[in-house]
Amino acid sequence: MALSATDITNVIDECASVLTGGWIQKIYQPTDRTLVLEIRTPGRTHRLLISCHPDTARLHFTTTAFQNPPTPPPFCQFLRAHLQGARIERIEQIQGDRIVQLVLTAKDVPCTLVAELTGKTSNLLVLDASGCIRRDVNGVKDHVGQLYAPPARSQWERATAGHARFSQDLPASPFPLSAAIDAHYHKAAAGSVIETVRNARAGQLRKSIKKLRRRIEAWHEDLAKAEKYMAYDRYGELIKANLGTIRRGQTDVTVVDYFDEELPSLTIPLDQAKTPQGNMDDYFRKHRKYLTAERELRPRIREGERELGTLQGELTAIEQGTWQPPEQPRQIIRTGTASRAGGGKDRQEQRQGPFRRFTSSDGLAIYVGKNARENDELTFGLAKSDDLWLHARGAPGSHVVVRLEKGTDPPPETIRDAATLALLYSDLKKSGKGDVIYTRRKWVKKAKGQAPGAVIVTQEKSLHVSLEKKRLDALKARSARE
Repeated sequence: MALSATDITNVIDECASVLTGGWIQKIYQPTDRTLVLEIRTPGRTHRLLISCHPDTARLHFTTTAFQNPPTPPPFCQFLRAHLQGARIERIEQIQGDRIVQLVLTAKDVPCTLVAELTGKTSNLLVLDASGCIRRDVNGVKDHVGQLYAPPARSQWERATAGHARFSQDLPASPFPLSAAIDAHYHKAAAGSVIETVRNARAGQLRKSIKKLRRRIEAWHEDLAKAEKYMAYDRYGELIKANLGTIRRGQTDVTVVDYFDEELPSLTIPLDQAKTPQGNMDDYFRKHRKYLTAERELRPRIREGERELGTLQGELTAIEQGTWQPPEQPRQIIRTGTASRAGGGKDRQEQRQGPFRRFTSSDGLAIYVGKNARENDELTFGLAKSDDLWLHARGAPGSHVVVRLEKGTDPPPETIRDAATLALLYSDLKKSGKGDVIYTRRKWVKKAKGQAPGAVIVTQEKSLHVSLEKKRLDALKARSARE
């Protein structure tokens, strides 16, 4: 939930006097609608966070470390070009609303940064000396050049303006209100991740339970069919004992059932198209089918029912709110590109900018890190959570990322193209073949206390690949054309 107008008033009271007279020394944009200003004041540097996300619109001091993209977004580049180094003349709230303006002097020219922290309509705008809009974070081109006017306040905003969410139990801190807000949204973000994982797991469980129930039902049906053949070894033995009296073409035979102490007569159906020997063999074969079903299906059913109970228990825990994410098996990969990987033929390609860049046979972008620093930037800066991530198993080498649209799966040939590049730019290159692991970027985490590029990987799969000259030539040819 976004800050109320009263919360913003209290935050401005805490921040304004401290930041007035300071100058903006660095500007970061860690997400599409979050801005962090590093502001230098006498004796101290402060980090001011401005979020224009609809659900978390806010402004406050922050101590949270954000992962920034390797290449700043266009809006951030604009701010760095025009506002970096600007002096803060004053920070004020407009008409008691959820709108804050930072009045600045940049390169001896007045300008203003306006933060509209108004929920769904949140925006961040840069105004020139005359109050006209030069740029906004939402990228609405129609606004450029227009005279800025604050949006009208809704009835709901007027009714809730006096509600302060952060006014009690503030932590001991030089800036207690900012610390409370920062901690609240940090916890909320973590909770949102857990909730997302919980919902995803619940969906997986429901799907697995439904599938497993169908499988168990099918096993029971197969077992019930096989149980019809339980007595067929008896029929086979009785036919065997009377083979000399049975003729081909008979539809049945009546024999003495010597398996019963009372020795009753028993009529056994026959297939008139088969010989007596064939009928006997058929009964023995069907009895063996019953024995096989008993031997194989009953353990499967027991194991399936145990697994079903486990899945249902986990789903119940999720529904009751007592579920905790299970510990995933972790694989720590200490990476760093192979010193010899790539060779002289790739020098021109390496000079094209950050990361090696290729295009798969399916037209998808593939990025390859050149060193430990680039591996880190590629994985934790450029890559998105649903992108495909690859690395040679058990050997130093490059991180490889395949750009994917959200909700899509990588085509098999793209996986093999990317895996080939992961092998090429690793210490496995000399052997010409090896295993490459791959997973979604969201299952790759930084390894704490390790060198840059060291990661912990879960949920990975493995693919064995060889360096195919035809495939490599095609990848390099497409890269050269671009």
